[in-house]
Amino acid sequence: MMIENKITIMYWEIGMGKKILLIDDDPELGKLVDVILRPMDLTVYQSYSGPDGLKKSYDIHPDLVILDIMMPGMDGFSVCARLREMSSVPVLMLTARTDQHDMLRGFNVGVDDFVRKPFNKNEFEARVRALLRRSHAHASKEASYILAYEDPFLAIDLSTEMVRLNGEIVELSPHEYGMLAHLVREQGKIVSKHELSREVWGDLVPGSLSNPSLYVFYLRRKIQDGQHGHRYIHTLWGRGYWFEPRKEE
Repeated sequence: MMIENKITIMYWEIGMGKKILLIDDDPELGKLVDVILRPMDLTVYQSYSGPDGLKKSYDIHPDLVILDIMMPGMDGFSVCARLREMSSVPVLMLTARTDQHDMLRGFNVGVDDFVRKPFNKNEFEARVRALLRRSHAHASKEASYILAYEDPFLAIDLSTEMVRLNGEIVELSPHEYGMLAHLVREQGKIVSKHELSREVWGDLVPGSLSNPSLYVFYLRRKIQDGQHGHRYIHTLWGRGYWFEPRKEE
């Protein structure tokens, strides 16, 4: 069994497959996730506790982390908060706890998306694909697109994916950054919720757990939108959002 696992990991890494780290104390769930994701050319590694998951994340540098909330040693919220201190890897919470309080707490510590247990196989696959696609979406943009925005307060470098406010780095989740980058590239143009969702979640049809309004709310708060005499992100109800650059004074 150990030899088979080693050969599989070598094959997928040579085949340019992405690495998925599942942090969950249920071995049977690990087997199920592996069965679902293996045909997608994805290698699944599993850790059974929060501390071990953090160590393995540091060792293997996964392309996506899937974790539960209730785990021995450290809960999923704490694990995600620690992950955000060292990485911007997409984080998907796969959990039975998806009430509003848990979701808001998760988004606040850097969770990108939620999937409820028990989960639908097709939805799970789609959300995994969307999160992985997001991590490479900006590399495929045409060179003619805007590459940076800067004013005396806010600086956005789309080539390095670095956002600074008053000289300090702003920690954004992958979804928040993806939305901001798209709005900046399309500045002056109204971007519909559907377009914004498609940019971040790909072909996945947004549902109650992938509502752009919630991410825009957190994004505005993090860049202190409107607190320096200017509002960057505007809402046109029923149509969408647009980014308005600060005019030179």
